[in-house]
Amino acid sequence: MRFLYLLLFLLLLVFSFAANAQQSQQTVSGNFNQTPFEQFVRQLEAQTKLRFYFDPKAVDSLMITLQAQNQPVEDVLALALKNKPFRFVFDEENRVFITAGLLLEPTLPDYFFQPETPQSAAANTRADDAETASSTGRSRYVSPAEFKVYELGAAGTTTGKATLAGHIREAKSGEPVIGATIYSEAPSVGTSTDQFGYYSLTLPVGRHDLKIRGIGIKNTKRQVVLRGDGKLEIEVEEDITPLKEVVIEGEKDKNVSGMQMGLEKLDIKTMRQIPTAFGETDLLRVVLTLPGVKSVGEGSTGLNVRGGATDQNLILFNGTTIYNPSHLFGFFSAFNPDILQTVELYKSAIPAKYGGRLSSVLEIKTREGNKKKFAGAGGIGPLTSRLTLEGPIVKDKAAFIISGRTSYSDWILKKLSNSSFRQSSASFYDLSGHVSSEINEKNSLYATGYLSTDRFRLASDTTYQYLNQNASLKWQYNFTNQLYGVFTGAYSHYAYDIVSEKNPVNSSRLQYGIKQSNLQADFSYFPNSRHTIDFGFSSLLYNISPGSLTPNGEKSLIRPDVLGQEKALESAVYASDRIDLTPRLSVSVGLRYSLFNALGPRDVYRYASDVAKTENSILDTVRYASGKVLATYHGPEYRLSARYSLTENTSVKASYNRTRQYIHQLTNTASVSPADTWKLSDANIRPQVGDQVSVGYYRNFKSNTVEASVETYYKSLRDFVDYKSGATLLLNHHIETDIVNALGKAYGVELMVKKLTGKINGWVSYTYSRSLVQVNAGTTAEMVNGGRFYPSNFDKPHDVTLIGNYRFSRRISTSLNFTYSTGRPITLPLAKYYVANSLRVYYSDRNAYRVPDYYRADVAINLEGSHKIKKLAHSSWTLGVYNLTGRRNPYSIYFKSENGLIKGYKLSIFGQPIPTITYNFKF
Repeated sequence: MRFLYLLLFLLLLVFSFAANAQQSQQTVSGNFNQTPFEQFVRQLEAQTKLRFYFDPKAVDSLMITLQAQNQPVEDVLALALKNKPFRFVFDEENRVFITAGLLLEPTLPDYFFQPETPQSAAANTRADDAETASSTGRSRYVSPAEFKVYELGAAGTTTGKATLAGHIREAKSGEPVIGATIYSEAPSVGTSTDQFGYYSLTLPVGRHDLKIRGIGIKNTKRQVVLRGDGKLEIEVEEDITPLKEVVIEGEKDKNVSGMQMGLEKLDIKTMRQIPTAFGETDLLRVVLTLPGVKSVGEGSTGLNVRGGATDQNLILFNGTTIYNPSHLFGFFSAFNPDILQTVELYKSAIPAKYGGRLSSVLEIKTREGNKKKFAGAGGIGPLTSRLTLEGPIVKDKAAFIISGRTSYSDWILKKLSNSSFRQSSASFYDLSGHVSSEINEKNSLYATGYLSTDRFRLASDTTYQYLNQNASLKWQYNFTNQLYGVFTGAYSHYAYDIVSEKNPVNSSRLQYGIKQSNLQADFSYFPNSRHTIDFGFSSLLYNISPGSLTPNGEKSLIRPDVLGQEKALESAVYASDRIDLTPRLSVSVGLRYSLFNALGPRDVYRYASDVAKTENSILDTVRYASGKVLATYHGPEYRLSARYSLTENTSVKASYNRTRQYIHQLTNTASVSPADTWKLSDANIRPQVGDQVSVGYYRNFKSNTVEASVETYYKSLRDFVDYKSGATLLLNHHIETDIVNALGKAYGVELMVKKLTGKINGWVSYTYSRSLVQVNAGTTAEMVNGGRFYPSNFDKPHDVTLIGNYRFSRRISTSLNFTYSTGRPITLPLAKYYVANSLRVYYSDRNAYRVPDYYRADVAINLEGSHKIKKLAHSSWTLGVYNLTGRRNPYSIYFKSENGLIKGYKLSIFGQPIPTITYNFKF
């Protein structure tokens, strides 16, 4: 019996070979001279049993010239298409398929039809090209994804619409792809993935060809037959082509077609190409190269965005607030680059889900970790080293990533000639961790932890120590394909400890701390392809220890001084809707309503009206018990934006937003300092309110490889915090007596041109901006500069930045960074005079002069190892020079009285070229 089965199998096999041979060995004859291709194949069909299939548009200009006399049809086709971008293939049913470039496979691979596997076993059978699709559960098939047709939803309906949803992830690591677009050209409907790689797309029932595009992934497509709501999990391959590494915003045409304006998006590849002071990729240094973003000088990571103060920026690390984003007085940013995925900076049209700051939102998102295999990366530099480890906890379901970084800079301090510096020390470390888990089709959990500590001592006198502690837990729940929610609980803690121990009698410890706990629920609803609705609510509890001075040691005679605790509750609800009114016109409308309650226990001072607030004008002190509301502020925050497409490559956008800020940074420096404190609004200090109007023009050239944009804005601020002359900010029990409520305004124009591909790529930007302050309220004594507008501390009208990258080969590339900006304002002593035999100094109006202009050039060379796939580790070297010209850019100007003379001095942080070398590895 077995012999009979074997004989039948061999006969079928021989018959199959004979049939195929017969198809290809059919002969044709003819004399063809400049014959259109379509006419040519019709004559072949007339002489054979074959039928040809091709795209008429692709061959409309193709002419055939040849002679054939009883030649096999396969040879004739090969001769006709020789040196032409077309390929052909025969199938078993006498059909010939002609395609441009890609060879069509006429039969399905042996592994196409695989039995459905249970969800629990799916993780063990999944291949890199696996896709999952079903209407209820997930049936898993292993197939060449682009050639497979996915049938989704229950059969039985042929009209109406259905919603397709799922995630887009990288095939090798399982990481979500953020900002990838998935769209159908007929009808023209598309969407993009969110921070979890999730998408939702409503389409007419029927067959659709979906195209997937995104930064860092290969373009791909999927074919679906949509019969009802269904899930499609898509895995894409990483695009490692080195010519497309510089990307600031999302997809190629996102700056033209997207609704959001004033948005800058950076990926880790971009950040690694920009030279920095100590050779390590620095997130905040890269952000400072963007138009409209400045700092007061070198060695500072405080961001001044469109004329705003450093405290007017909300910095989020996976949903937790970072109060001090720097290490070592601003020489390093607080984030390890190896764990980062994307960074988004909102300068205008801030989404309604964000609130609490006036100028910008900087949202930092980490990678989720490799869900496929264990991997790692790291680097070794002259001052710091870092290591990142990641891998699956449950393959394809849960993953972890943990990253650490530490410094060892003391050896450099010991080499300096100055004896004071040789007695100094400086160190920091930070740890980041993230765990992601896909529990089931509807539920996912994400947990993040962050810890950083700085400790440094200057000339063995004062020891500074400050820390950040952050944690967040996110739960994503998919109610339906059209609605999902993200529920977040987060905790942030920032504290510093300054110990002075030079003299045991005056030895003291100064401490400060702020804790923040918040709960937030964000919902996204996709009713159809024209609407995207976001809504949610949040509640945030502040708990501040404003400062305490205590004796350090038994010999210390310092009297303890402790400020009372501050508490407050900030809550908000919001909703926004993006509406595509026409294919050219889109509008986004949003409203956020915030409520702030300052809480006891507190002592609140009541001051006499119509006189300056001083300790002498206190009328009464009111004691509020724990939990009692001592002051309430609230109000609407509007979000409006619109985009109109003039052509396929050109658009104009406009936006307006109002923001409210209930917490203020008290600082006597222009940059972020460890000794800065944060003060909540209360009965005597009102919240800040800002309004911004922006208009922009966007144009892409050369198939979206060159982007150009012009944005202009005007911003008005009220109750902006400024200080009286000689204000005391630390341990001030009556801080409101040294604070004045000011008016502010900022306006400017930002121009930017970016070339995204090619051996030479990068961007150049120019920004003209003004930031002005007016203190014209209260008494004459409280006015500044006679009540006139004057430049703020970070008013720098002109700024030019050039970022250029050139790739010599796949292994060698070079980068150039050039920046120029106007010097920041300062107040100068103009004269000296005597009053009652006492020497006095007469100062100019506040910020009436400027320090010299700032400019700097940096270069770097990147040397990569071989690109062999199978290696123990992939490595690279980065060699760079920071401040190539050695310019002594002024950080500050200060004055000393010496022998009866007032002398001015200029302080420069980096006054000479700084060479760096860093070794990076990845396995």
